[in-house]
Amino acid sequence: MRASGDGLGETVPPVPRHPDRRRGAATVEYLALAGMIGLLIVVAIAALVASPPTRGERELGEMLARRIACAPRYPVPCGRNPLALAYGFPLGKLVRSLAPAPAAQGGELPVDYRYCRQPSCAAPGSDPGLTSSRRRVTEFVSVEDAGRSGRPIRVTYWLYRPSLGWERIVRSADATEIDAASSIRLNLEDDPALVPLETLPGKDHYDFPAGDDPPWRWKLESRPAT
Repeated sequence: MRASGDGLGETVPPVPRHPDRRRGAATVEYLALAGMIGLLIVVAIAALVASPPTRGERELGEMLARRIACAPRYPVPCGRNPLALAYGFPLGKLVRSLAPAPAAQGGELPVDYRYCRQPSCAAPGSDPGLTSSRRRVTEFVSVEDAGRSGRPIRVTYWLYRPSLGWERIVRSADATEIDAASSIRLNLEDDPALVPLETLPGKDHYDFPAGDDPPWRWKLESRPAT
């Protein structure tokens, strides 16, 4: 090969071609890193099986998961309580204050039908607010706000137990109860979990067995979260 430029005709020796050893070293490093990550995952799973997380650890993990998962998409609503988003803080606090204490019936606690449809996952557990399958005890809510007309506000709680179907509990309140609930602080970890039906996406389109349809299906007007 001749070098170009000033025409001196200087011969440039050919560059020997050797395999890129760095590529092989990098591959080994990646495999080692992947193996280490896999080992850590196995150890973490084994630790969870041997010692399930406490309530405090669960709440911390849920908070971190929510912040990581939804903060990039929903920076404002993600950190807010669904009751406040659906009804505003005054009514949201009222709904929380009137919520009936969940009780087991037929060996089942009320659960979220989106995640639990079998009696086995609704069985009472040892931790408050959780079933034996670590499902959150849940009550669905709808509100008829007639306060502006002078009539009481009606809050309906819908409790779902897989083998028993739906239970309806109605509470009524007026301005006095709203004032009394104003000091309540809404937390996402409160038990039971309360799910407003008015802002639940696709609430009317879930499939249920014959005779187990929600009594509220197609009867509640949807509203955007505030």
